[in-house]
Amino acid sequence: MLDSYAVIGNPIAHSKSPLIHAEFARQTGQTMHYGALFAPQDGFEAVVKDFCQQGGKGMNVTVPFKLAAYQFASDLTARAQSAQAVNTLKFEADKILGDNTDGAGLVRDIEANLGISIAGKRILLMGAGGAARGVILPLLAQQPEMLAIANRTLHKAQALQQQFMASGKISSGTYMDFSGEDFDIIINATSSSLYNELPPLPAGIFSVSSLAYDMMYSAEPTPFLAFAKQQGAAHLADGVGMLVEQAAESFYLWRGIRPETISVIDKLKPNR
Repeated sequence: MLDSYAVIGNPIAHSKSPLIHAEFARQTGQTMHYGALFAPQDGFEAVVKDFCQQGGKGMNVTVPFKLAAYQFASDLTARAQSAQAVNTLKFEADKILGDNTDGAGLVRDIEANLGISIAGKRILLMGAGGAARGVILPLLAQQPEMLAIANRTLHKAQALQQQFMASGKISSGTYMDFSGEDFDIIINATSSSLYNELPPLPAGIFSVSSLAYDMMYSAEPTPFLAFAKQQGAAHLADGVGMLVEQAAESFYLWRGIRPETISVIDKLKPNR
């Protein structure tokens, strides 16, 4: 019997995770199968339990089930606890371990693949939802000069500031509260790019050496990346690298071996 893994979501047909993990398994010589599972909105637990009963070893979890996975897990890593969301499950004899690899994937893509150090940098994180919460602690662990959270709804940004203020220098505000400031790294953790929209960013926040990073990815530059380019940002990146790196972190959790990622990123985004 092949060790079995899967990604679960709704929708799921678009997922690149089976391709990514097939590449990881091929290059590392791991004998395993990785599939995609659709779950009804109210059927997450039933699908996961059935997968476990059939001998499944682990799962990746995508929208809209990351909170359900967080509640389903019997044990949580520190980064899953801080994110209050789970994107990776590991099934063991007496427990279900929940982890969140999104922040580690983002940090590794920025530092290892793009060659940009986070230490000592001024970072603006756009958004205060689950995507933002999942990357704050890993970003602060790299000791930036400061991390600012910008959100349309101020109290949500302030709540994240309160949650993480013991872990590093962090501030919060609406988008216009940061008018007149500039940042070294600006990360879009909102869902705006899914709707081809641009958050209300003030002009002038990009420095001449800024990295503009959109956690979403698409065939064409997102409105955020197009705006960043117009504003003179030196480096532009979408979320393909983060997608592959967070998958590699999951693969390492399951198989105890870290796959090479650059060739997989190039396969998904040859002109990145």
